[in-house]
Amino acid sequence: MSQMQQLSISRSRPEVWTVTFRNPPINLLDEQSINELSALVSSMERDANLKVVVFESADPDFFIAHYDVSRVTLGGSEPTGDQWRDFVLRLSNAAVVSIAKVRGRTRGVGNEFILACDLRFASREKAIFGQPEVGVGLIPGGGALEWLPRIVGRSRALEIVLGADDLNAETAERIGMINRCIDDSKLDAQVDAFVVRLTSFDKQALKAAKRLINRVGVPAPADFEESNRAFAEAVTWPGVRARRAKVIPLGDGQRSEFELNLGKAVAALGD
Repeated sequence: MSQMQQLSISRSRPEVWTVTFRNPPINLLDEQSINELSALVSSMERDANLKVVVFESADPDFFIAHYDVSRVTLGGSEPTGDQWRDFVLRLSNAAVVSIAKVRGRTRGVGNEFILACDLRFASREKAIFGQPEVGVGLIPGGGALEWLPRIVGRSRALEIVLGADDLNAETAERIGMINRCIDDSKLDAQVDAFVVRLTSFDKQALKAAKRLINRVGVPAPADFEESNRAFAEAVTWPGVRARRAKVIPLGDGQRSEFELNLGKAVAALGD
């Protein structure tokens, strides 16, 4: 992991890693991100002492904004191929508890990333969640269609995906998409306290409990593959190119009002 550019790892104790995302200007996920996450999960699997990994962002406005969609519509690879699917499933099944500590916006594949984590805690004031893909002519392809029905139920999954709107932390907590929203001033301390509690327990017990809960909580690889194929087909739809032509001048992928208010902005693209 010596060549990592977007992830930094703090090993405060042998049992705990804190992984920080840093990919200016707005923490877009791209191929480099996926390569680094794949290397990270390999290191997690090899470390016999590791019990908990906490993911956070260096950018207070964006946890992970979304995938760099320009790479897809310009003919590049998408985040929902074999490598992304492999990473998500390995993270979910790792003998390590993964915690997303969310400040800022996490949308699209960013939201799909935190759904693959075991636990999600968020800043009441600063966290925003969303699956905007339908609003830009696409469909989710990185796991939302698999995770959301299991986590929040069918009807709420439909509301989130079809509505393509932003959810604040209190709403996300109320529908069960995150474990808890916490006052921003208390978020670090409360997550740290929970991590200390977890690391006081035997890894064998944590591993066994997670594995058995995963029997009903983790989607099958074939489900991810089906959504991946559907996403790859969706990229070719004419509506995607038409909507991409509208969002690029609005500041897509940049620190802009469009990205800060994406849930509201996508509703106007069909006008």
